[in-house]
Order: sequence, then structure tokens, then C-alpha cells
Amino acid sequence: MKSLQDAIYNWLTIKVVAEARPDDKAAKETFDLFEDILVNEFKLRDIEVQKDDVMYLVKYKIDGEAKSARFPTELIEVMHDQIRQHPERYQNYE
Repeated sequence: MKSLQDAIYNWLTIKVVAEARPDDKAAKETFDLFEDILVNEFKLRDIEVQKDDVMYLVKYKIDGEAKSARFPTELIEVMHDQIRQHPERYQNYE
């Protein structure tokens, strides 16, 4: 993955899904994949997520330097919203 912004976006989007669907093995595996990319490829440390009504704020450190990224709540939650609206399309197969 070339863009740190894209990697954080993908990680956060699937994090929301994985937390809402703890029995969803595919969501957990995808979350683990993106977390591995953030930690091992981009070298993020101390990743924290804060959410308010409008935005998600992701705080992290790279080489000891504090950084952050913001994403609109509706953008991050779109996948989870689709799953809730059409659960028949997103069955959990084991």
C-alpha cells in the first residue's frame, strides 16, 4: 500500500466492522492485515482512535513524532452501515 492515509482509512473502516461483528472471521483477518501494514510497513506506534459525532481522529507516532489523521464519521462507517442494511449479503461463513 503506497499511501499512509489510505492505509489508515482502510484500517479504521474495517476496525469499525470487526468491533461491531466480533464473530466475523473475515473482518478480523482483514483488520489484522491492515494493522500489520500500519505497524510493519509504515512503522506506526501507539495508535489511538477517538470519535465524536462528526469525525474520527486517529492519533499515532512515527519515529517518536506524534501525528494524526481525521476522517468524517459517515465515510468510515459506510461499510458497516451497508452490512447492517443488507445482512443477507454479508453472512459470516466459517
